[in-house]
Amino acid sequence: MSAPALLPLAGRRLPALNLGASSFPHHRATLRLSEKFILLLILSAFITLCFGAFFFLPDSSKHKRFDLGLEDVLIPHVDTSKGGKHLGSFLIHGQGHDEHRHREEEERLRIKIRADHEKALEEAKEKLKKSRDEIQAEIQTEKNKVVQELKKKDSKPLPPVPLPNLVGINSGEPADPDIREKRNKIKEMMKHAWDNYRQYGWGHNELKPIARKGHSTNIFGNSQMGATIVDALDTLYIMGLRDEFREGQEWIDKNLDFSVNSEVSVFEVNIRFIGGLLAAYYLSGQEVFKIKAVQLAGKLLPAFNTPTGIPWAMVNLKSGVGRNWGWASAGSSILAEFGTLHMEFVHLSYLTGDPVYYNKVMHIRKLLQKMDRPNGLYPNYLNPRTGRWGQHHTSVGGLGDSFYEYLLKAWLMSDKTDTEARKMYDDAIEAIEKHLIRKSNGGLTFIGEWKNGHLERKMGHLTCFAGGMFALGADGSRDDKAGHYLQLGAEIAHTCHESYDRTTLKLGPEAFKFDGGVEAVAVRQNEKYYILRPEVIETYWYMWRFTHDPKYRQWGWEATQAIDKYCRVSGGFSGVKDVYSSSPTYDDVQQSFFLAETLKYLYLLFSNDDLLPLDNWVFNTEAHPLPVLHLANTTLSGNPAYR
Repeated sequence: MSAPALLPLAGRRLPALNLGASSFPHHRATLRLSEKFILLLILSAFITLCFGAFFFLPDSSKHKRFDLGLEDVLIPHVDTSKGGKHLGSFLIHGQGHDEHRHREEEERLRIKIRADHEKALEEAKEKLKKSRDEIQAEIQTEKNKVVQELKKKDSKPLPPVPLPNLVGINSGEPADPDIREKRNKIKEMMKHAWDNYRQYGWGHNELKPIARKGHSTNIFGNSQMGATIVDALDTLYIMGLRDEFREGQEWIDKNLDFSVNSEVSVFEVNIRFIGGLLAAYYLSGQEVFKIKAVQLAGKLLPAFNTPTGIPWAMVNLKSGVGRNWGWASAGSSILAEFGTLHMEFVHLSYLTGDPVYYNKVMHIRKLLQKMDRPNGLYPNYLNPRTGRWGQHHTSVGGLGDSFYEYLLKAWLMSDKTDTEARKMYDDAIEAIEKHLIRKSNGGLTFIGEWKNGHLERKMGHLTCFAGGMFALGADGSRDDKAGHYLQLGAEIAHTCHESYDRTTLKLGPEAFKFDGGVEAVAVRQNEKYYILRPEVIETYWYMWRFTHDPKYRQWGWEATQAIDKYCRVSGGFSGVKDVYSSSPTYDDVQQSFFLAETLKYLYLLFSNDDLLPLDNWVFNTEAHPLPVLHLANTTLSGNPAYR
């Protein structure tokens, strides 16, 4: 092997070697050689060693082959299917001729090794004549070539798949001037959030709007993956902010790299990145988003390498090593995390024709169906090693929430053909209604949390999404209970509005109690914050779509004004630490989901129903719209993932 073939390997640091004053310009007495020098010198030494050792090998003519892994060169291949009966006489009578040819092959090999050795030494001498800067520039050039080759390899075209019938991408303009003005205000808030991120946090995962710099959390690992860009793309698109959308697309095309040594949350990366990229692809038709989504999905697959197939919570994008959160019950995986992959993974299999993604999520479903459920409830923790439940804690809020949401949405996304998912949803909701949903003394319907046989009368902001879920799942309910579930959704929406209305800022706390005389109010200081969450507004939007009751737009506008008044700062939008304080302090984080969800749901609330109609689109848990896979207008039935 000649030296140039080793250039891509340059990249490790080795100890400095002192070559004396004549070897390099007089920078210092001892200089670090470039990695390329070292490799060339090591190669030269290795070849010299091989060349010298060659003459001490036993006489190979006594053997049938010269065993240096060169059997294909040194042993003639005999096709025994033709003239096979002469093989024996060939071996006897042709032996002398074979040995002579064998010695010729050995001599050719010696000459080749000597020539390669001399060539390597000459190239090493040439390299040593160059300055350090020249050598470093050469190494960087070679590295860049390798990176480009890898990008070309990763960007291989995916098989063409007909797009589902996409309806309602560029519509929704309200006729009422008052509603249109409110919608434009929300669009202006989006532009304020984006422009400041663009100026102060570009490429970082999120923005610190007061410090005016980038921000990240451990769910994204230690890399700048542009989470806000990916999360915001579809919101920009449906708002008609196409210049901003193109800025985001350009960054993703040139900078979004998943081959980083970074440990990320499988759940968060799936819902924000894969969901965001898929939605941007479906809305815009730009192939780069589909390609990036598939690349990232491949990096998440090693997380499923567990004894049960239940994925780890975190995975290193480079090494593929997975693990669970240290605080989760005895090393358990979390229901809302491993149960919130179905929508995105089904679309990945649809777009690629590769059933691996579909099979991963269906395996999870089959495993859950076999397990006993205490009181019909799904505990929040499941050990991926043993396949057993962790502590018996059930919640429709954090740790559990989107698992139930994705059962319903799997059915909707399948054009209501995935009846297995619908049955699991109906069974789960019946158990939740029986054991977790209660009415307070003041008449407020709330969803508590089940902890070791006891109902905790506390509801989280995250749980408020369930009002919209009940309304969305009303049509198709068992026993003609559509009206019942629509009413239940309205009651949850009312309770969550009360949690907002009973604060000073008219913004909802992270969690609120229903104990004694305290109703829909946070008690603990660490539950009084608002971090720009979308769940209450999400429920307002679903309730508006299904009822057109004007109070939902009124409540949505109250929230819009409160966010603009108390969370807006010159550098973007920030969460607040106490919604009961008239002069709150900021947490200085502009969450990516504020652009992905909160502002999107507000914009949709003040748009006509023909913008992303629910018969054609299903929103993932990060509000990224994915099209319903109607069997009539796709090749779904012919896709190997669905056979």
